[in-house]
Amino acid sequence: MKRLDGISSFIVMDIVREAGRYGDTIHFEVGQPDLQPPPQVWEETERAIKDGKNGYIESLGLLPLREKIAEFYHRKYGIDISPSRIAVTPGTSGAFLVAYSILLDFGEKILLTDPSYPCYKNFAKVLGIDPVFVPVNKSTNYQLTPDMLEENSNVKAVHIPSPSNPTGNVYEKENLKKLIETADEKNIWFISDEIYHGLVYDKKEHTALEFSDRAIVISGFSKYFCMPGFRLGWIILPENLMRKAEIILQNFFISAPTISQYAALGAFDYQYLSKVTETFRKRRNYLLNALSPLFDIDAKPEGAFYIWANISKYGKNSFEFAKELLENIHVAVTPGVDFGKNGTENYIRFAYTRNINHLAEGVERLKSYLDRL
Repeated sequence: MKRLDGISSFIVMDIVREAGRYGDTIHFEVGQPDLQPPPQVWEETERAIKDGKNGYIESLGLLPLREKIAEFYHRKYGIDISPSRIAVTPGTSGAFLVAYSILLDFGEKILLTDPSYPCYKNFAKVLGIDPVFVPVNKSTNYQLTPDMLEENSNVKAVHIPSPSNPTGNVYEKENLKKLIETADEKNIWFISDEIYHGLVYDKKEHTALEFSDRAIVISGFSKYFCMPGFRLGWIILPENLMRKAEIILQNFFISAPTISQYAALGAFDYQYLSKVTETFRKRRNYLLNALSPLFDIDAKPEGAFYIWANISKYGKNSFEFAKELLENIHVAVTPGVDFGKNGTENYIRFAYTRNINHLAEGVERLKSYLDRL
């Protein structure tokens, strides 16, 4: 089937399945927080279930939830976003589908960095959109730059993540601002994936909406809010695109899960969320220090919960290396080739989404195994 030509599997999810074969697997592979969401999430979930709130709701999402999301942007970034510009989606994946569907036509081009989150390109290909890849590396801290965008200004949209998956880098304020200004000048849609906002450790993250009302921002509840299984995200759009987004949501999803939306009303416990950030900061610091003697790490993770580690000194391809670690010492990591082709065979990604004791056991297994190579 032509629509599926070039669609790759999401390798990390294949590894999750394989890792389940071993009872003692150390999990560095999947980007899923092990922390519970704020306690009021469970209270709101229970209330919604008891009240029988399992019916359809309007496709743009529960208005009180959209109002809380708007309040979040005022509190965190000091900007005012009308709830009428926010649509609640089934995870950020639903938001990607909405954004790509309403912004790009068949055969039009979207600019992505390499490496980057693999689902971006797969959404593009399924929708008949052509992904154009710009290689990024440590020379720009794995960030797209305005010059790179100028060189590829024939695209209809550009999509960047900050903090990013797989490297954990955070876009510098001035670079982000200039990128958005360049995109606006060239009439290029700017899509900013901000799902890891809140999980930033050494600097302040900036939303693209600080620099342009034309920017499209995607975020959600899976990471910072520790609600991955609720499958709930959001997209913020210019007013004139909201009806198009609503039509896509009506036809593809009807609405995001109703009970999940009621549950998310309890997610905005900022005191609790600050503890989430601090927990991941401590894990980042531990694992970065523990892995640095074993691997070359050329991108200090400033946010998210990933470490991008160069394995080239061991003379192995990342896919083969990940397979070998899982089979021989039951340590699950994600091979770099899941994220693109720009030297990614030389990297593996570690996720620090388990407690430090779990991470430490994995490090000890790695040390013993790598000493034997």
